[in-house]
This record gives sequence, C-alpha cells and structure tokens, in this order.
Amino acid sequence: MKIKHLSLLFALLLAAPLLKAQDTPKELELLTVNEQVTTVITASEPVRFVDISTDKVAGDQPLANTVRLKPKEGADVNADGDILAVVTIITERYRVQYGLIYTTRLGEAVTDKAVLLSEVTPYNNPAVSMSTEEMARFARRIWDSHARYRNVGAKRHHMDIRLNNIYSTGEYFFIDFSVENRTNIRFDIDQIRFKVEDKRRTKATNNQSVELTPSLLLETGTSFLHGYRNVAVLRKLTFPNDKVLTIELSEKQISGRTITLTIDYEDVLHADSFSSSLLVED
Repeated sequence: MKIKHLSLLFALLLAAPLLKAQDTPKELELLTVNEQVTTVITASEPVRFVDISTDKVAGDQPLANTVRLKPKEGADVNADGDILAVVTIITERYRVQYGLIYTTRLGEAVTDKAVLLSEVTPYNNPAVSMSTEEMARFARRIWDSHARYRNVGAKRHHMDIRLNNIYSTGEYFFIDFSVENRTNIRFDIDQIRFKVEDKRRTKATNNQSVELTPSLLLETGTSFLHGYRNVAVLRKLTFPNDKVLTIELSEKQISGRTITLTIDYEDVLHADSFSSSLLVED
C-alpha cells in the first residue's frame, strides 16, 4: 500500500508543472485596451502567426515583428474589466499569449507593449528550419571571412560587382557579394533583385525569369560612395545549365545606374558547407 501511495504521489508531482501550465484567460498577462487607442505589441523576432480568439478586436501585422490591436466597439457594448479576447503570437522560436481587457479610461489603455522573455513559452516552430537570428549570425561570420571566388564578376558604369563566397547549410544558400564604385558619385540603392534567368537573352517574348525573395539581407543600408558588401540568404534552388542566377543593383533616379552579377550553376554547385570556424560561438 505504501508503495502505491508513493507511486501516486510521484505521478502527481510529475504532472504538477503540466497542470500549472494550463493558464486560463484571467491567469494570462493582461493588457488593457480601448477603442480609441491602438495597442502595439513588439516581439524580439519575426512573428509567423497571430490568432485573436474573437471578432471583438481588430488586428494586423504592419511589420515582421509588430502586431497592432484595437477593440471594434466601445463602452456602449463593453464594460470595464470585460475580457474581449486572447491574442496568441507565435514567432520563430517562442509563443506568447495576452488577455485583452476593456477599459473606458484612455489613460489605462496600453499603447506600447514589448514582449518580455519572462512571458514567453519556447516553441519549436516546424515551419522554421533556421531562425532569422541564426541566419544573421552565420551571415556576419561569412562577411568577416576571406573571399574564395576571384573570377565571378562584372563591370559597368565604372563600377565592379563580384561574388566573394557561396555557402550552403540546411535549406539555404548564403551569397556574399560586393560592389566597388570607382567614381565619386554616391550610389543610392533603389532595389536589389535576385532572379533566375535565361543564360542567353534574346528578343523572344518567351524568355523566362523567376524572381526570388531573399530570406535575409544582412545589410540594410541604401547608399554607398566607394564600397558596398552584403550577404543574401536564399532558399536552396536548382536550375538547369541554360539558366543563371543574377543579382541586380539598381539606383534611384535621376542617375539610374544598374549593375548585374551573373552566377552560373557551376558556381552554385561549388558552394562550401559551413566550416567549423564559421560555426564557433563568440
């Protein structure tokens, strides 16, 4: 009998953390909201999914790591202390929930809320094989490494664009490229475009061009005088030998200079895997 009692007690002790983790709306972190105030929640990493449990609250995601919320109706429908909704925010590596409580007093409504580490629950998001933070860390290490490619580049408008490195890990390519501006005219970047295009362009209308959206661009600067370098992270791709990967930098008008780097499939095939020196933590 004593052994059975001890076994039952041990099982209850093991289950206690799980029972405690099942929060009700009143046990969640509470945010007071009002229909005349926009509540902005800022996460520490990109938000991948947002759920608002009822239609009493409107919401959107204007930026990758930002969520905006506002009640749809006021005091004629809601009373002080009413729980309007539970908002669930899932990022690349964690989950957080807030209970939204109505208040008639504008001064009590939360306008700006930063997600705190103490509020989050770790979450292994199956849609994310590498977080933005990890991408940026690896890209920075590539930036600090020496160039391995010497003969892949192009010249135009007294500028040189060249490929420095291609690394591969998991589902991603890390493409390190740079531009040298040999003029004294500042280059103001309008767009950086990544495409898979026909190797031989003709005037035929059936030329196919597929535009790629990078998962990360390490540098966000939009202007340079003499030198520019960036690391782009693209999902792994394969393409036939009659296609090439192009990186196109175009300048804002009036000057409107454009320079394009063309990368053959053979160069992509020679992408290096991450070496141990690149993966070592600081």
